[in-house]
Parts: sequence; C-alpha cells; structure tokens
Amino acid sequence: MASEAPPFWWEKPDWRAWALWPLSLSYGAIAGYRMKRAPREKIAAPVLCVGNFTVGGTGKTPVAIALAKRAGKMGLKPGFLSRGHGGTFGELHVVDAQHDSARHVGDEPLLLAAHAPVVVTRNRAAGARLLVEKHGCDFLIMDDGFQSAHIHIDYALLVVDARYGLGNGHVIPGGPLRARLYDQLLYADAILKMGEGSAADALVRRVARSGRPVFEARARPRGGEAVEGRKWLAFAGIGHPGKFFSSVEEIGGKVVEKRPFPDHHFYQEDELADLESAARKAGLELITTAKDAVRLQGDRVPAGFMDRLHVLEIETVFDSDHMPERIIGQTLEAWGRRKLGV
Repeated sequence: MASEAPPFWWEKPDWRAWALWPLSLSYGAIAGYRMKRAPREKIAAPVLCVGNFTVGGTGKTPVAIALAKRAGKMGLKPGFLSRGHGGTFGELHVVDAQHDSARHVGDEPLLLAAHAPVVVTRNRAAGARLLVEKHGCDFLIMDDGFQSAHIHIDYALLVVDARYGLGNGHVIPGGPLRARLYDQLLYADAILKMGEGSAADALVRRVARSGRPVFEARARPRGGEAVEGRKWLAFAGIGHPGKFFSSVEEIGGKVVEKRPFPDHHFYQEDELADLESAARKAGLELITTAKDAVRLQGDRVPAGFMDRLHVLEIETVFDSDHMPERIIGQTLEAWGRRKLGV
C-alpha cells in the first residue's frame, strides 16, 4: 500500500477522499477492532515498538537503529523484529546480511542487520522468542507492527514526519492513516516528531495535552563533504522521495534531475541503464539512498554501476542527547511493572 500511496493522500481532503469515506470508515472500524481485541502474547523481554500512524516513510528505521545503538551502550543486547516488507520470506528467518538479498528479506531488515540480530516473520511472537532464547537478546525493538502485532508492547513510540503529518487525516483507502487516529492514540505511549515543518503541530498539541511525551529529532546526512558542490541525478524508491532530494540539496549538492520511484521498488536492468545513460549525457553523477542501495545488492545491475553510484547515509539525531535513554528507560520501567503484574 505504501508503495502506491496516491498524492492526494498528502493534500487537503478533496472529493476523492470523501468519495472513499465509506470504505475508510469500514477499514478504520476493522483496524480499530483488531487493535483492541488482538491477543497479545507477553514476551520474556522488554518490547519497544517504533511505529507510525500512517503508511509511507516517516523515518522509523533510522530511529530504530539509533535506539538500538544507544541500548547497546547502556549494556543491553538489542534485537529487531521485522515483517520484512517487500521480501518473500513467509516463515521465521534470521537475517544474514552477508548472504540474504532484499528480494527475500526486504530492504529495511538488511539495514537493521548491520547493527543487531534481526528476525523477519509475520509471527512476531515466535520471532521474539527466537531472539531471546537463541540470540540472547534482552531488549527487543519492533520496527513497525504497531497496529497488527500480536505481542505485548511495553512502549509504543510513534514517529510522525513534520512535513507530511497525518496527510489528509483519512483512513486507508481515502488517506494514509492505518487506523482511526483515536484508536491509535489509545495505545501510543509517546510520539517522535521528525524534522522541521508544521503539518504535525495539531497532533503534537493533542498528544501534549494528554500528558504523553513528545520527542523531536531530525535526519542528518553523513558524508556531506562528498556531496557538496557536485551536480547529481538523484533517484529514490522510498515513501517520500522528495525528502531525500531535499537532503542532498541541504548539504550543498545540486540535484539537477530527480527520479522518484515507488517505495520498496526493485529496479530492472533497463531502468538502471536509463539512469546511467541520462546521468552521463547530462554530465551528472548518480546518488541514491542506503535503502535503495541494499535493494541493488545481489541484483543484476549494469557493469560498473555500483562503482559510479554514491550512497547517502542518514542517521537520526535527537534534539536532546538524553532522549534515547529516556525512551529506553521508560520501556524498561514498563517491562518491570509487567513482570510484577502491576
């Protein structure tokens, strides 16, 4: 669904959103019912869910990576749970970053696997048990799954993009919301506002009035000196390609040509050849995201393409360096209460 998100989802509600309102109403009611009634298995480890209210890219994966890094510095052994969106594995699978391909496990799990053990499975309870029992993980981070996971979540951190917010505020298929906002807020422990912008301000005020924490962070590109002052053909198959193009320009690169693709897009050889040819003719260099780059690994690409491709790495920077410890600490406290039956 995210890869096919229509542009009108991110604009003021128009006739298309209202025409789909009956379907959105039905979808939202079912999603809300499942959130309330789903059996939640309690895992023998704290579970932090990094989710979002909407489909599309809000920056969950870099946030999950940042939290895993900080958990490791706190003496914990984190592990990731992922459904592996875009991959083909239907059974329980531990990601092997050296041998697995994005076509099999999905692109996000490959990015996560560079930092901690990752289990890809729709059965997150089974994946959680595997991480705890076989890999010794004592802190589990669930990348997505807030609306659908059948395990007990000790702390739910929902990421919202400051530029896009909740889009038109309608539920799928009339808008990007995965369930009614009210139903989602019932189970959210905090929100994380990513980046600059005012689209999420109303949500921030609503959450703040409820007494729940509102954290802020931003995506920071790494290696800007290699991008600055150069002319680029930038391409990206992520939830919001425009964010990537802006990132390149913010660190001094000149994006002469922009090529957006659907989220989780797997490139065909002719598409890559076309990108390379267009860049060469215009005297441009090629640049893409780390998420796109892992999808290219192990695929058939034109000879020398990867050598000529620049990959822009992104990291999450919290507005306060103590925020990750606070989020992890509150997850551990919730888990402690759970163990005591409080």
